[in-house]
Amino acid sequence: ASHAAENVTVVYGMEGGTISVNCTYNPWKQRWREKSWCKQVDETKCQHVVSARRFWLPFLKNRNGSTSISDNVHEGVLTVTMKRLKKQDAGLYQCKSDYLGETNSLRKVQVEVLTAVLETQVPEKPSAVRSISSIPPEADFTVFYIIAGFLVTKFMVAVLIFIIGNSRKNRETEQKNSGLNEQQDFPFPGDLAHDGISPSWESTA
Repeated sequence: ASHAAENVTVVYGMEGGTISVNCTYNPWKQRWREKSWCKQVDETKCQHVVSARRFWLPFLKNRNGSTSISDNVHEGVLTVTMKRLKKQDAGLYQCKSDYLGETNSLRKVQVEVLTAVLETQVPEKPSAVRSISSIPPEADFTVFYIIAGFLVTKFMVAVLIFIIGNSRKNRETEQKNSGLNEQQDFPFPGDLAHDGISPSWESTA
């Protein structure tokens, strides 16, 4: 409720992330004033964090650790950037302008740092199914048909080679057997005479 009454802007950032806050002001009235960014410690004290560069004090730092500040005096915009956010960076901040001891609050910002939530390690069922087989079902059947056809072809070739080999052996065996039979069935006359058998011819009148 107090924040709402003070017109506080709430800015959320992730732990380890970056946030940027723009504080606007009247460039004609506050151009030459010193601008700064501070963190509210209690109701009365705001701890200084970083100040913007001034034309006559160029050596003044505009960065403090992971917090930087830049002042566009022509547009009247003061930009504060907080990088590599940590839990301890959360709190109430102010953009301020100072001139001759007079301090004006340009904007109050409540910075909230959120912790990143780790995703669960349990995979979804569809993704688990996809991870098991990256090849679509149609490709599986195609590969199966190709392998089956290759095996059938090899088997047929082996059968043909076996049949041709057997037929050649049978032909050679038949040729050898026919040659032996011819020698046994038709003895020469000289062989018969050598065995003591002489051929005889009978004639009838």
